[in-house]
Amino acid sequence: MSKKKTKPIVAIVGRPNVGKSTLFNALAGEMISIVKDTPGITRDRIYADVNWLDMNFTLIDTGGIEPESRDIILSQMREQAQIAIDTADVIIFMVDVKQGLVDTDAKVADMLRRSGKPVVLAVNKVDSFQKYMADVYEFYNLGIGEPFAISSVNKLGFGELLDEVVSYFGPEPEQEEEEDDRTRVAIVGKPNVGKSSIINKLIGENRLIVSDIAGTTRDAVDTEVTSHGKEYVFIDTAGLRRKNKIKEELERYMIIRTVTAVERADIVVLVIDAAEGVTEQDAKIAGIAHDRGKATIIAVNKWDLIEKDNKTVNEFTQRIRQILSFMPYAEILFISAETGQRLSKLYEIIDIVYENHAMRVATGVLNEIMAEAVALQQPPSDKGKRLRLYYITQAAVKPPTFVIFVNDKELMHFSYTRYIENQIREAFGFRGTPLKFIIRERKENK
Repeated sequence: MSKKKTKPIVAIVGRPNVGKSTLFNALAGEMISIVKDTPGITRDRIYADVNWLDMNFTLIDTGGIEPESRDIILSQMREQAQIAIDTADVIIFMVDVKQGLVDTDAKVADMLRRSGKPVVLAVNKVDSFQKYMADVYEFYNLGIGEPFAISSVNKLGFGELLDEVVSYFGPEPEQEEEEDDRTRVAIVGKPNVGKSSIINKLIGENRLIVSDIAGTTRDAVDTEVTSHGKEYVFIDTAGLRRKNKIKEELERYMIIRTVTAVERADIVVLVIDAAEGVTEQDAKIAGIAHDRGKATIIAVNKWDLIEKDNKTVNEFTQRIRQILSFMPYAEILFISAETGQRLSKLYEIIDIVYENHAMRVATGVLNEIMAEAVALQQPPSDKGKRLRLYYITQAAVKPPTFVIFVNDKELMHFSYTRYIENQIREAFGFRGTPLKFIIRERKENK
């Protein structure tokens, strides 16, 4: 049984201050990483989805590698970079033409060679090919392969560099996703909220290490489970920790594991600690699932530890809805991995949410709903021109994706799209899954 395919991961590595973040920002198309002329400034692993020649991949920006530094932060950044190397499908190894080939570059090159991963050598700060090409050729001595001359600041040489990077991806398998019809569930959340304990309880055996030490689960672990004749794959992920609590820099890189696990999943179970309540970090993790169109269940764990009255559930639910206002569709379940409270209900909700995530609605029914919605609330107008909705059809599932044909896209305000969404949800529920809407213009004479 094959696994659900994911985007390739490309990590940019190298010693500090060679221009990794500048390259990352240029390729990502926006200023995501902090760029500052100080070694060690990029301590979080930042990620972005990048497209080149119709090939999509996830790009990781890493902290610099200092192979023999005893400085605590630099040594931890070295560990992060090693995880980047382990996680990535292709590595961009960046060096600095103006500083030339230094001993640290050779040591990083040794580390990369041992990984066995494809490495593309980027020689940065080449703002004049005529002036620096002789210096670029010096980097052949690293034994990594052909050096690609680039300038991150001036955006020079990116085409050849990216051509080389995507050449290692290989053809995308066409039938992989069809072969695997098991429900894939990613269990995500901050460290120490009970993700591994939940899976252990669900499968009835201790397949995963459970520890009170935050960050025990470094890797995403797949656990296959059969329950009531249905097959599931639970993906346990490394937890994410709030930035101001990160002393061990290694923790920050866990977000990459969460992103890749979420992409492989159909359903995301976000585990929240009932004692802590829903936090800003929970919202960031939820955002990863929402941005990727995944069905989501919010599991409030350790509910047995909370003193309750007849208002507790409603008040907690209201706080979740307020902080996670961007995903009002998410299902909420109060559980205890310790006592097993309501854990059996999790399978039931996973099944319901999975069906909704894959639900397809007939075009005729959709157009009836839209016609009724338009009759109840007139579409907006601007400068005498009124929005007209011609036709709606469902184009895809996981998430359910609808295409609406209108006379003018500019008139289709977000609020009216949300109104149409609410009418569709009122008719079909779609509990637990986001809905995606694509607005297309069609000339009236067509």
